[in-house]
Amino acid sequence: MARIECIPIGVVRSPYREPGDAPRQGRLVDTVVEIHVNDACVPGLEGVERSSHLIILYWLDRAQRGQLYAKPPGESRERGVFSTRSPARPNPIGFGVVELIGREGNVLVVRGLDALDGTPVLDIKPYSPEIDCVPEATGGWRIKK
Repeated sequence: MARIECIPIGVVRSPYREPGDAPRQGRLVDTVVEIHVNDACVPGLEGVERSSHLIILYWLDRAQRGQLYAKPPGESRERGVFSTRSPARPNPIGFGVVELIGREGNVLVVRGLDALDGTPVLDIKPYSPEIDCVPEATGGWRIKK
């Protein structure tokens, strides 16, 4: 299979320094973090303030790779990693829906991201409730807040 190259468009600045510092899911806490977008990509932020929420794709650069099984929190047995949200996986791509609090030049101030400080950001997309929300969807577990 051909190799794929991703060039980070920015970096996360957060209070989470080590994997154990970050919450299990960013949307379960109110922590505010910053996404610093590289100067060359700043023109791509034009109009981003029109969205209340964004989808952030990021590279879990400190996660283990090659894992095909993971034990979700609160479960007693391992499952296939693709049926979990474990960061340890063959391609550790993080996905987060965040609230956009504001933009200051090349910096997006967001709430709800569980990424560690220094995490490379791969892409930013507007969250669309009409497209991205699937009310009848089911998952393999239920999150208790």
